[in-house]
Amino acid sequence: MFFTSALADVKSPPARSVERADAIDIGSQRELFVDDYLIERLTGKGELRLQHPVPQEIVLEHNAPWEGNATGYHSIFKDGDRYRMYYRAAGFRFRPDGGIDGEHPSKPAGAKGYGYICYAESDDGIHWRKPELGLIDFQGSKANNIVLMSGPLGDVNIDVSSPAVFKDENPNVAPDARYKATVQDNNQARPPWGLLLLKSPDGLHWKPMQTKPILTDGTFDTLNLAYWDAERREYRAYWRYFTTPETDEERSWKPPGYRANRTATSQDMLIWTGQADLTYGESPKQHLYTAGIKAYYRAPHLFVGFPTRYVHRGWSDVMRALPDPQERETRAIKMERRGTSITEALFIASRDGVAFKRWEEAFLRPGIERPRTWTYGSNYIGWHLLETKSLLEGAPNELSLYATEGYWIGNGTTLRRYTLRLDGFVSLQAPMVGGGLISKPLRFQGKRLTLNLATSAAGSVRVEIQDASGKPLPGFTLDDCPALFGDTIDRTVTWTHGSDVSSLANQPVRLRFEIKNGDLFSFQFSD
Repeated sequence: MFFTSALADVKSPPARSVERADAIDIGSQRELFVDDYLIERLTGKGELRLQHPVPQEIVLEHNAPWEGNATGYHSIFKDGDRYRMYYRAAGFRFRPDGGIDGEHPSKPAGAKGYGYICYAESDDGIHWRKPELGLIDFQGSKANNIVLMSGPLGDVNIDVSSPAVFKDENPNVAPDARYKATVQDNNQARPPWGLLLLKSPDGLHWKPMQTKPILTDGTFDTLNLAYWDAERREYRAYWRYFTTPETDEERSWKPPGYRANRTATSQDMLIWTGQADLTYGESPKQHLYTAGIKAYYRAPHLFVGFPTRYVHRGWSDVMRALPDPQERETRAIKMERRGTSITEALFIASRDGVAFKRWEEAFLRPGIERPRTWTYGSNYIGWHLLETKSLLEGAPNELSLYATEGYWIGNGTTLRRYTLRLDGFVSLQAPMVGGGLISKPLRFQGKRLTLNLATSAAGSVRVEIQDASGKPLPGFTLDDCPALFGDTIDRTVTWTHGSDVSSLANQPVRLRFEIKNGDLFSFQFSD
């Protein structure tokens, strides 16, 4: 088989597809080009191209007294007609000598951990508000949007430094546990810490589900998440750990090893099995803070994630030329990495939740240099995606992502919205000279084939259906397929006889996509 360097040999079996001796059964599920599982070979100048989100407006300023310049770890989801957001509120005050000046107001008095969990909501995923909830006292007032704080909660002591919140979509969930949150166990003085589970009937009033941690084999010092996977009918968790050092250099790091992520599954969120370290094929070792993984709602057999890549560049003339040099140098006095490390977001995808295809190019770069950018702690993408209306009148809905800016600078971070077309993580792309791919043998169900595509005015996409041996089937050849063009998330493929492909359903076939000056993002057979 022939692939470009953009592809990796990650061929884990999908959760719902069935790989037979003669074909892969994809049924009527939507397929994206986020890995090479269905690809036999690329043709011509065809390649898989990682896409990038488009920056939009700042949706939240985290500058309230109880927030601060270390606010982050946003959990974002749609709940009926409302969009909800939860995040860690925290901050640091750096002294001129590089030390941290006492306790920031965002650290609850006497708490081992730091920070609060705050709440925001929206009617459209674009315009957000911080309601005054009247739940938690901050400096003598409950006029704030705080829902939880580090410290005692019932019979446990929690650290909300690295929280994740979700609505439990398990149809059998108890009414008092419709919303759940994972936080760190604050009872232990030093690692390894455990991960505690909280529950709530309304997303605002919280209690511990049990007094002991649900997971302990990790470090948990970043976004640790869990959720109900409706496709596989199980809970899945992802959390942080450090790899076992393999070289003297890795052993000399503090802490030693690479920052990495683990996963496990559960039927009740209390007992977890199948623990496994995430793998990335032949990708090189890199420090990855968060995982940011969840099943993609339009193709739930696929996991997609946005891990944060940590890069320590060290001092150089280029580093000193980056924005906010004085703040950067001050932070680095006591600990160099505070001033010379940079974070950005990657894109990963998997069909089993463990073995991932990792795209090495940054998905979300630090961007054009301007104040409060190119910093450690920025460009963390919130967990997870929202479907929102396009700002272009008449355009289809799009994906909204949200990422932090301005970490450790000034009085608070900001949260910027980014947009991406539906399914628009990776495209099969070719220039005007043409290219595409030929799939492995597949089985499908449905009467028509639809594509999510974008071409130039002169560009085109054509589709050929072949038998399992690669021979074009009569009536479904490239010559039988009029050129498709435009920019749409749902274009039906037609041939000279029409669009009906039901005569080929449940038979082993190959698909050949031929593209000129265009992008193909996904395809789906349906009725």
